[in-house]
Amino acid sequence: MASRVLQRVATGLHRTRTGLQANVPVAVTSRGLSGFKSLFVRKVDPRKDAHSHLLAKKEDNNLYKIQFHNVKPECLDAYNELCETVLPSIHADPEYPCELVGTWNTWYGEQDQAVHLWRYRGGYPALTEVMNKLRQNKAFMNYRDERGKMLLSRRNQLLLEFSFWNEPIPRPGPNIYELRSYQLRPGTMIEWGNYWARAIEIRQQNQEAVGGFFSQIGSLYQVHHLWAYKDLQSREEVRNAAWQRDGWDEVVYYTVPLIQHMESRIMIPMKTSPMK
Repeated sequence: MASRVLQRVATGLHRTRTGLQANVPVAVTSRGLSGFKSLFVRKVDPRKDAHSHLLAKKEDNNLYKIQFHNVKPECLDAYNELCETVLPSIHADPEYPCELVGTWNTWYGEQDQAVHLWRYRGGYPALTEVMNKLRQNKAFMNYRDERGKMLLSRRNQLLLEFSFWNEPIPRPGPNIYELRSYQLRPGTMIEWGNYWARAIEIRQQNQEAVGGFFSQIGSLYQVHHLWAYKDLQSREEVRNAAWQRDGWDEVVYYTVPLIQHMESRIMIPMKTSPMK
């Protein structure tokens, strides 16, 4: 009896091995698969609300737009002069419910690039109002025409602000700014926010945290953290000091697996940027 059982087991193993070598599918019970899958599938708690409602500030209803303009190298100086002539006038005009938070050139990262960050107080209705008014603004339309001759490409995103970050405000200078952009795995934004709600307390001690945002339109599940430093050496010292504080190593350990791609830009403010 025992010999028959052993013979059947050996025959079954041989058939399975042969099937695998011949790329023939082997039947596996659903009960066996469920245990196997549980080793690799990350369980996500069901949500009854959008992550934008859970993570964004509710009291001010601000919407942000970030613009990335890749400029022809030979046109960068002319482009900067054009922006410095037109953009501050929109920022200062009370008829437009928007503010120029900051405007920069990339120093390290993508070269010959300009980055502009706008805030629309009142959310999407304010954005729509500004866009409609700008279409009637001849100076702005001329600016767009001239700008188009200088650009290689451009893209933008609409962003919301994390509730646990400070609202970005004008800063005296001189400073350099770092824009760290993270492409997260879909479904991990809440988890990211939970960890950074604690982490920001660690990184606020030197007042280097400027603003934290997550995308709503454009590239999705993308996070932008904006930091200010006196210079590159100061940046190095501040970032190294964070590792000496309790909790920072844990934040890094648990948030790195959430990231698909990350990028850092070191940026220099333009002359008329509210952030110096």
